[in-house]
Amino acid sequence: MTTLPSATPTPQSHRPVHGPLRHFLRRFLRRATRRAAVLCSVAGLLLGAHGVAQAAEGQLRIAQQFGIVYLLLNVAQDQKLIEKHGKAAGVDIRVEFVKLSGGAVINDALLAGTIDIAGAGVGPLFTLWDRTRGRQNVKGVASLGNFPYYLVSNNPAVKTIADFTDKDRIALPAVGVSVQSRILQLASAQRWGDLGFNRLDKLQVALPHPDAAAAIIKGGTEITAHFGNPPFQEQELAANPAAHIVLKSYDVLGGPASATVLYATEKFRNDSPKTYRALLDALDEAARFIAAQPEQAADIYLRTHGGNTDRQLLLQVLKNPEVQFQIRPQNTLGLGQFLHRVGALKHQPVALKDYFFDDPRIAGGN
Repeated sequence: MTTLPSATPTPQSHRPVHGPLRHFLRRFLRRATRRAAVLCSVAGLLLGAHGVAQAAEGQLRIAQQFGIVYLLLNVAQDQKLIEKHGKAAGVDIRVEFVKLSGGAVINDALLAGTIDIAGAGVGPLFTLWDRTRGRQNVKGVASLGNFPYYLVSNNPAVKTIADFTDKDRIALPAVGVSVQSRILQLASAQRWGDLGFNRLDKLQVALPHPDAAAAIIKGGTEITAHFGNPPFQEQELAANPAAHIVLKSYDVLGGPASATVLYATEKFRNDSPKTYRALLDALDEAARFIAAQPEQAADIYLRTHGGNTDRQLLLQVLKNPEVQFQIRPQNTLGLGQFLHRVGALKHQPVALKDYFFDDPRIAGGN
């Protein structure tokens, strides 16, 4: 598996965790180890057989993570919309959905060729776009919608990000890479100046959203905050009276923003134009389906994810006017320009076309 060096400053010290948090971190590490082994094994087979992993027209392997932010993909999977639009274009598409956690793992999988489409935050997209310019040329394919992300804490002493101390730990999908981590860096720069943009990185812990939500709801661990996404943030606020919102992503970014996106290599787009187009057509149809039939969309989410998520809570998220299911990106450029300004990106994005592939349905985004 090919892993490129990171341009992101790495926190120099992380205090060892102990107590009840070990339960969550051990479970996460076991999952991560298994995922890494699978990715390395598949990448090794592909490299051994072909020299490099090859994309093929009619093959589509999509990596997604946790949360209702991936509902467009859930609907497309449940309704077989990608296959439907592929057949209309004269190609039988074999669609595989892979569940991973964290932008770093997903980026590695995309570079290794074990997936064709990466589903992650716009932060990991900027990271990979920056590193692969002139080589794999990774760019965005589509947004999965606009969602407000909340930084939730169960520590009553934490009212703003300035109140965090060395005793706190902030759970998020990937330290210094995930969109949550990047938004927190932008919020830090807004409070303490650009030189302080990574001031809170040392408090961050990489943890999948379900485990982080469980820690906030249960309490009693070193995880005192979670920068999550729907529906996990809403579950925390509903289940733990001490849970409260410390920060909202829309406040940091200046309005509704596409935090979660899909992206791919230039080779995949060029080698599989019908598959690529069928994916966009399917996502477009899925967005219209959710807007017209939120009740059925909630049921699809429950079928896809299982668990005990409250249906009424899901509908509350789906009907939230701040939530907009659309594939055109919105309000992403500012974050990329900030990351370049503080040295996290070598290349400066100037317009959406720099880091998103051209498509009529994407045009007009920002």
